[in-house]
Amino acid sequence: MAKDSLTITDNRTGKSYELPIQNGAIRTADLRQIRTDEEDFGLMGYDPAFMNTASCASRITYIDGEKGILRYRGYPIEELAESATYLETAYLVLYGELPTKKQLEGWTHEVIFHTILHENVKKFIDGFHHDAHPMGMLVSTVAALSTFYPEAKHIFDAESRKKQTHRLIGKMPTLAAFAYRHSRGLPYAYPDNDLSYTGNFLNMLFKMTEVTYKPNPILERAVDVLFILHADHEQNCGTNAMRSVGSSHVDPYSAVAAAAAALYGPLHGGANEEVLRMLMQIGSKGNIPEFIKKVKAGEGRLMGFGHRVYKNYDPRAKIIKRIADQVFEVTGRNPLLDIAIELERIALEDDYFIKRKLYPNVDFYSGIIYQAMGFPMEMFPVLFAIPRTSGWVAQWEEMLLDSEQKIARPRQLYLGPAPRRYVPLDKR
Repeated sequence: MAKDSLTITDNRTGKSYELPIQNGAIRTADLRQIRTDEEDFGLMGYDPAFMNTASCASRITYIDGEKGILRYRGYPIEELAESATYLETAYLVLYGELPTKKQLEGWTHEVIFHTILHENVKKFIDGFHHDAHPMGMLVSTVAALSTFYPEAKHIFDAESRKKQTHRLIGKMPTLAAFAYRHSRGLPYAYPDNDLSYTGNFLNMLFKMTEVTYKPNPILERAVDVLFILHADHEQNCGTNAMRSVGSSHVDPYSAVAAAAAALYGPLHGGANEEVLRMLMQIGSKGNIPEFIKKVKAGEGRLMGFGHRVYKNYDPRAKIIKRIADQVFEVTGRNPLLDIAIELERIALEDDYFIKRKLYPNVDFYSGIIYQAMGFPMEMFPVLFAIPRTSGWVAQWEEMLLDSEQKIARPRQLYLGPAPRRYVPLDKR
C-alpha cells in the first residue's frame, strides 16, 4: 500500500530511514538522523541558489512554470490584469481577499493619505550627486524612513504593521518620482491626491508648468497593469532578501531596503534594461539571424528569454505584449519593437531554444514600453520596486506570523583547511 513517505538507505552503514512526505516535500532537518556514528553531525541537503529547496510555506502566489500559470491568492493574473486596479490587487496580495467597495475606498484613502514625504526626506535626496542612480537613491531613502518612524520596530503590533504598510505603499511612488526629478535637475512635483495611484505617480514624474497634471488614461492604465504584473512573484531573490532580513525582526523599512537592493542587480530588476541594450546592439531585423547564430555558438546571450521558474511562455509577457499596441498609439511606435517581435518569432521556431524551453519572460517587452513612455533605463528597476512593495510586505508579514520561521541561518559545507597551528611571523 502506498505511503506518503520516502525510504532512504545509507550505503555507508546499510541503515534505512523513513522520512514523511508532506505537501510534496520532505523536511531536510529529517536528514540529520542519517549519520555514520554518534560524532557525525548528520546528513544535510546541498542546494546552491535554492534550486530545489522550499524555505517557507506561503499562501500568496502560485506559479506553475511548466504550464505558464501565475495566480495571486488563487486569482489568475490574466483576470486581475484585465479587470482590477493595482491598489485592488495590492489589497488582495496583502489581505488574501478582493476588497469590497467600502474596503477599497478605505484602503485607497489610507494609501493616498500617506503619499506625502517629510520635508527632511526631500533634503536627504538633495544630498545625492546629480548623476546618482535613481535605484541607489530609492534604496537609501526607504531605509532612512526607519529613522522617521521609529515605532515601526514594533513589528508584532498589528496596528503598527498596518500603518507602516500604508506608508510604504503610499510613499514608494513619491520616493521614486523624487529620485527621478533629482536626477534630471527638476523641481519636485508633490502628490496630487485627486488622482489615482498610478496617475499621481505620472504626475510626480512628468508635471512641468501646468497647474493640474492630467495623465493620459491609456498610459495610466498601462502603468497600472504593469504594476499588477509585478506585485508579487513567489520566492524570488528580492522576496527572499525581504524574508531573510526580516527574520531578524528588523523594521519593515530596513527589510524593504534590503529587498530593493537585491532588485538593483542586473540579473533581477535590471533584466529589462539588458533586453533593451541587446535590441539596440542588434540594430535591425536583418541582423537577427547572425545574432541568433552567435547566441547558439555561446558568443552571446538572448536576454529576456528563459526564467528560473517558467519553462513555458511567461503569462505576464503575453499581457504586456497586448498592451504594447495601446501604448504605442499614444507614444508612437518604438522602433525596437519590430526587432523584438521578429527576434521572438525566429527564436520560438528554432529547435535550439525550443528544446531548452526558452520563452519570452516579463522583461522582454516591459522595457520597450517603459522607454516609449519616456522612462530612462536607469528607472526600470525603480518601476519594478514600487509595485513589488505590496508583495514584499505581504511576504514579510506572513513570515512574521509563521510559528515555524526563525532567523534565517543557512548551513554550509566547509571545504577549507584542516586544523593547523599558528606559525610565528619570523618563521613563515
